Amino acid sequence: MNFLCLIGAERKKLRRTHIFLLLLLPVVFLWIPGIIHADINFDRRGIPITPEKNFFIQGFMGMAWFMIPASLVICTILLIQTERSQRGMLKMLSLPVNMAVLNLTKFTMLLCLLAVQMVLSVGAYYLSALAASKLQHYNLLLEPLYVIRTTAQIYAGAVPVAAVFWMLAVWIRTPVLSAGIGLISIVPSVLIIQSKFFYLFPASYPFYLLMVAYGKAAKGIFHTTVKWLPLLPATILITLAALALSCLRFGASDRKG
Repeated sequence: MNFLCLIGAERKKLRRTHIFLLLLLPVVFLWIPGIIHADINFDRRGIPITPEKNFFIQGFMGMAWFMIPASLVICTILLIQTERSQRGMLKMLSLPVNMAVLNLTKFTMLLCLLAVQMVLSVGAYYLSALAASKLQHYNLLLEPLYVIRTTAQIYAGAVPVAAVFWMLAVWIRTPVLSAGIGLISIVPSVLIIQSKFFYLFPASYPFYLLMVAYGKAAKGIFHTTVKWLPLLPATILITLAALALSCLRFGASDRKG
């Protein structure tokens, strides 16, 4: 089986699950308070930021800090456990498929699920901004190019996070343990982005990139440029190392069983 055939098979498996609902629910719950309390975007407390950009960035803070990494933790566990609970992994191991390719196929599906959540987040933002604009009699809608560019940066920052969480799910057979490690790593990211070594902590990447966008929108609040050195080399090395380790381990425990 080639890579495209494996992707098709994974898509069929996902259609039978409720994983898309799990991606939608946090998006909805995060933006509802933004509509209800849209008036606080006009009380900027001396921060030089427009209400429309304040509405967008404040709404995405919860996504970038917690919901995106947490969704990745849940999705990795579901992708692994779906195979193990239905003995699908043993069936795949019986096929003439390279385990590294199969591992990368599942990781690709994880990135696709992340992309779906980002698209849902953009859609939820525009619906929320439209509703809030009607309530506040002020146009809170931003131009699509700005929204898409910022969202794409957050997505790119979440790719190394996905790689690390996928590696944990592959190496740690107990789902509660791997999920616990992943969720615990999310909490301190708000503090870590202020340190000199934030680039060593992948869970902080999405929130860091959003805060850079915040710094551009509100001068003097945060950095206005991304510290590509050493962030970019660290991002590439961490992603490749995590994928390599997951390829080495993928299916090993099931073969033993």
